[in-house]
Amino acid sequence: MTKKHVALLFGGNSSEHDVSKRSAQNFYDAIIATGKYNVTVFAIAQNGFFLDPESSKRVLSLEDEQPIVDTFMASIDQKDPLARINALRNGGDFDIFFPVVHGNLGEDGTLQGLFKLLNKPYVGAPLRGHAVSFDKALTKELLTLNGIRNTKYVVVDPQTAQNWTWDQVVAEFGDIVFVKAANQGSSVGISRATNAEEFSAALLDSFQYDYKVLIEQAVKGPQELEVGVIGNDEPLVSEIGAHTVPNQGDGEGWYDYKNKFVDNSEVQFEIPAKLSAKVTQEVKEMALNAYKVLNLRGEARMDFLLDENNVPYLGEPNTLPGFTNMSLFKRLWDYSNISNAQLVDLLITYGFEEFEKNTQLSYQFVALGTEKVGKFN
Repeated sequence: MTKKHVALLFGGNSSEHDVSKRSAQNFYDAIIATGKYNVTVFAIAQNGFFLDPESSKRVLSLEDEQPIVDTFMASIDQKDPLARINALRNGGDFDIFFPVVHGNLGEDGTLQGLFKLLNKPYVGAPLRGHAVSFDKALTKELLTLNGIRNTKYVVVDPQTAQNWTWDQVVAEFGDIVFVKAANQGSSVGISRATNAEEFSAALLDSFQYDYKVLIEQAVKGPQELEVGVIGNDEPLVSEIGAHTVPNQGDGEGWYDYKNKFVDNSEVQFEIPAKLSAKVTQEVKEMALNAYKVLNLRGEARMDFLLDENNVPYLGEPNTLPGFTNMSLFKRLWDYSNISNAQLVDLLITYGFEEFEKNTQLSYQFVALGTEKVGKFN
């Protein structure tokens, strides 16, 4: 049987560029381990250019990236309007795209729009699923509208933020809040604020990354939970994982970028999480409902906060979860008796199935001839 050809994309221009490399390494190894696919890799440099497969393979192996990018840029015609994606021609024809680009491009729907234009199957959520889920404000609006519990919040821009004094914030949300850039991932542009000075600094930080920012009520005595979801119309839910960082709860600790990707040696993980049967069922049902409401496909990770009274709040979805050795999403499926190779095989299968399903939709139109315009009074 002829092997299907997978184009594995990684890198990108977001703050999660290096995280994407490490996720891609694990996905690449898992795809090869299935024995069912040929794989060509494409690194997207931080300047947004797709590198050729040979250069990309070197980046994937963690060679010093900048000299590779410099050599590549010197070899192409940068004035070519399609120069950024022209390297895709060098890999031959592909049966399916497998994006592992965290943050911008991969999780905001940009790459999915490219795949749709190329009329090719791809792994993961459609453009609109990524775009809506990447925007924390839109996500919370949809969750709230559909009765899926999430934390109290307000959305501000640089002008309306000036209307919120710290005293007003405390009166509305309490004396601990999180300030978040609406369109960023992996705790980038997120700060915890407990006083006026921290609140002002948090706003300045978040507005570096987006012009839309959330001020969000903190959950008291939280336990952080993660749930993996894979599939299309009948998704599967993983075991629930929990993690705690030092000084969490009423202290200042929280699961920030450093704890996620740099040093999680002091993070305590628990898989499966020790929860009551009632809470376990509620969290899994909330994860599935959110997955469907947000029009997700393929894969996602749902992040929850469990308060001191064991009430779960859905924090946010991640439509292209990290798959590094430090990523809980990767470990969740191990504990759910699905190996890495089995997981990627399922994800690729879901991509083909969703593409085939969408080919059944009609895009026919009625041709216009001589138009007859109505009378205006």
